[in-house]
Amino acid sequence: MSEQASAPGERATGGIGSATAQRLEWSIIALGILALALIFQPFSLTLFGVGCALVIFAGLVNNLLPLCQAGTTPRFFLVTIVIVALAFFVIMLISIAAAYLYGVFFVHATVPDTSEPFFRQPFVWAVAALTVALAALLTALLKR
Repeated sequence: MSEQASAPGERATGGIGSATAQRLEWSIIALGILALALIFQPFSLTLFGVGCALVIFAGLVNNLLPLCQAGTTPRFFLVTIVIVALAFFVIMLISIAAAYLYGVFFVHATVPDTSEPFFRQPFVWAVAALTVALAALLTALLKR
């Protein structure tokens, strides 16, 4: 007897059920709707800021929508979440470096830079460390 997987992450036995998959799918959609409601509400700038952060998070979580099917294993969800987070942090580091280099090459000629370079900021080092940790976690998950 051999178990055949019909798609990546699906097994003949195990995985999430149909009702759980549907609840997860609707939860992800509700998160996006909540984020948009917080952005377009006219009452509070704090709620607007929370909505802006939530839009980014909801956009990243939307990558899980194709996995909301019965039979998808929680481990496959975890691997996908790690890949999405890793891509986000790598892109964030590239964006920070690009913004710094833009300032060096185009703004520095007219306005001297009095701030520290981007690579000396603790936030950048924290993001870089998190990126390396996520890459190590992904490597460990894929080796199992």
